[in-house]
Amino acid sequence: MKRKNWAPGGGKKELRGKDEWVRISWDEALTLVANEIIRIQAKYGNKSIFVSGGSEIGRALTLFGGYVPSYGTTSGGSIHATKTTILGYTGYVNAMMSDRMDHRKTTLFVHWGLNSISSSGGNPTYNHLQNKKNGAKIIAIDPYYTDAAQVLADEWIPIRPNTDHAMVLGMAYTLITADDPKPNPLIDWDFLNRCTLGFDKDHMPTGADPKENFKDYVLGTYDGTPKTPEWASAICGIDAARIRSLALEIAKTKNVGLGMSSATARQQNSDSWTQMFYTFGAMSGHIGKPGSFTADGYYHQNFSGLRCLVDIVQPGSSGLPSVGANPVEEKAADVWTALPQVPGTRLCESWMWKAIADGKYQAVKGQWRDLNIQMIYHGGGAKLQTVDGMSDGIAAHRKVEFVVSQSQILTTNSKYADIVLPVTTPWERDGGMVIAGNREFGLIWGQQVTKPLFEAKDDLWIAAEIGKRLGVDATKIAPLSNAQLVYNQIVGSKVLKDDGKTTEPLVTISDNDVKSLAEAGVVVKPQAGRVALAKFQELGFYQVPRKPGDNFEVVALKAFREDPVKNPLPNKSGKLDIHSKTLADIIESRGWSTIKPIPAYNPAQEGYEATFKDFKAKVKGEYPLQLYTIHYYRRSHSVFDNILTLRRAFPHEFFMNPIDAQARGIQHGDIVLIRSRHGKTIRPVSLTERILPGVVTLPHGAWVEMDEASGIDKAGADNIINGTVPTGQGTSGWNTCNVQVEKYTGSIELKPDYQWPQRIPIKEA
Repeated sequence: MKRKNWAPGGGKKELRGKDEWVRISWDEALTLVANEIIRIQAKYGNKSIFVSGGSEIGRALTLFGGYVPSYGTTSGGSIHATKTTILGYTGYVNAMMSDRMDHRKTTLFVHWGLNSISSSGGNPTYNHLQNKKNGAKIIAIDPYYTDAAQVLADEWIPIRPNTDHAMVLGMAYTLITADDPKPNPLIDWDFLNRCTLGFDKDHMPTGADPKENFKDYVLGTYDGTPKTPEWASAICGIDAARIRSLALEIAKTKNVGLGMSSATARQQNSDSWTQMFYTFGAMSGHIGKPGSFTADGYYHQNFSGLRCLVDIVQPGSSGLPSVGANPVEEKAADVWTALPQVPGTRLCESWMWKAIADGKYQAVKGQWRDLNIQMIYHGGGAKLQTVDGMSDGIAAHRKVEFVVSQSQILTTNSKYADIVLPVTTPWERDGGMVIAGNREFGLIWGQQVTKPLFEAKDDLWIAAEIGKRLGVDATKIAPLSNAQLVYNQIVGSKVLKDDGKTTEPLVTISDNDVKSLAEAGVVVKPQAGRVALAKFQELGFYQVPRKPGDNFEVVALKAFREDPVKNPLPNKSGKLDIHSKTLADIIESRGWSTIKPIPAYNPAQEGYEATFKDFKAKVKGEYPLQLYTIHYYRRSHSVFDNILTLRRAFPHEFFMNPIDAQARGIQHGDIVLIRSRHGKTIRPVSLTERILPGVVTLPHGAWVEMDEASGIDKAGADNIINGTVPTGQGTSGWNTCNVQVEKYTGSIELKPDYQWPQRIPIKEA
């Protein structure tokens, strides 16, 4: 489809998001896209082409001279650089997570910000219920009494957003001051002394200032501020006595599981929080021991049973060869480590829309460079909808000369585009391998359910066709058929044998299979495996049987704990870095903010403290409420928000405590105006005591519907409220945004969402 008032070279850019649509042929659409790429490259260069997502179109553009990509930490927040540096594992690899069978030995689970029922696939809630049957206790620490807390928790401890770090510092103070190695041992000094660096002045990294040790920071030896439970309570809102008693309960319990959600790290200035979390796990003795663990980020998902770095099932590779490095990135390094001194052009996600709108971006600290993006290509994902600073995003889309989007429906990316290319869903494709049970239970063969509907095409086909029109070698973009890519994955899939050490192929490929597939244009070789190919195809999945005591169990970091010299961590020091100058240098290099080498508390720009005009006198400011965003049953992130049945079932309410509502003359069901420094939206309010006073929540992912006259979003889009405030690694602050709420008295009529028309474009012949 083409936007009605768009023409090559621009064409009423201000109408993006408001225009009608005209149906055109695939050949016309592909030719228009390719010609605009050629024109823009010739006039402005490859650094004027920005791709927000989609590896397939990236293959074509890389061969055409490159494009500007982005980097960011959308899901894991600040976990990535922190965990990679202090432990050596990337944020997406939860090597700190023990096997679910080992969790049967855990007697106390303490969860920071975890809601497995509405925020994770697989069956972590079921597994937690099995633990409860075994007598385990579960404590939920969250600003909201979540569904998971209702089902699982023995206790809910309400906490203000972005203050987990302060709470755990108060807990650390409790252990340090109450510990006595003989009559009252509370701290695992053996593990700290052998396996960590920086806890006290006697165990510092070479060359570090002894005064920078963590213990003296907690005690306030040099800064004059002891991080007592009372100090923590004033920030996090939890009673000091409960902070103290929880710390003692964790230290005195033999088998404890400490888990934190990545939501606690999707916050401004949270780069030291993960470091603090692991420091407390090390102090209290719950790392590397059977029945105990300290695990971050993807813990609630991986509770289904991630076997650390050794998967029980291993899907094969598709075999799609690389087309080489993107020339525009030059020497850009891994995005979770320190940026190079002279990086290639790469935009920070939490700043990219503002950078495009303003025409400048920060490469590294102190290096602001000119930016002239004239084309935005949405090859996949939903960046305009899911990245904060959406108002800047809309402005950026209305500034550039050309916007193209590939999507299955008229997403926000596509609504603000000039040309929309319809792509197939997974159900319309040849399929592929999906890991079941979060990397443990088995593999699912996702198979084609229906032929492509209407005129939808696969992303790789689109990339190859555009590549042809760009004059590049399209066979490098798509050298293999979709079917061949799928069977490469299937044939290459491995499964662990019962010994828990050696692997074998998952599927058997017979001579007849080779012959039959050859007739379909797929090349495979015979092999012996665990299950026949036809059987695997018939069932659609293979599951690995599990039982307590089998050879698949793993205790995270057990070998490291037993001998850190022979089994060092894969970071620079080989130990858990409670003091990390490397991490501090990484944050410094980004140029957004700074941190100390130890996990010192660093208030968010829009955190609890910032809700006050005068924090010491406790005088509230213009934006006195803390807003954070939750996942919501109506959709997965932003996916499915176009379905009217789900809109009727889940009306996308705004949640608020009755105490805060009464002070504002607001009643349940009123339409309220939610405003921040960054934008405004309206929503019906749901009053509930399940949320802490002073805190409000707006579910994530609603598709923006701007009232252009007033500048108010009608849909409750969280990223209109969340603004462009990057910190640390460039982390966005979805769970750190200060707002004011008032009863809406304007002229906008807000009908129930299910009465809104679906985003189905008007097609003209």
